[in-house]
Amino acid sequence: MRLSSDQVQAIRRTARQVLGEAARVKVFGSMAMDDRKGGDIDLFFETDLALANRAKAICQMHGALTFALGDRKIDVILKDANTPPAPIFEIAQRTGVLL
Repeated sequence: MRLSSDQVQAIRRTARQVLGEAARVKVFGSMAMDDRKGGDIDLFFETDLALANRAKAICQMHGALTFALGDRKIDVILKDANTPPAPIFEIAQRTGVLL
């Protein structure tokens, strides 16, 4: 995984602030692979809670992450209790690194 400990802490902190203590987050894609270079930060956030407004939560997380990590390309996907299954969630679960 090619994230610094400070970056990991900022991502975890954002997950807790927006989704609560039980939130889980994984980095996946090229940033999860030590042998790759460049690339954006692909993050998969998951909660067992049913969120009132997933789009708002995604925007809050993206804004907080941009502020904490700087002007980088960050992709945020979020699965809550009401989110239907999708192939991207399975890929992130299977290939992601838990932060």
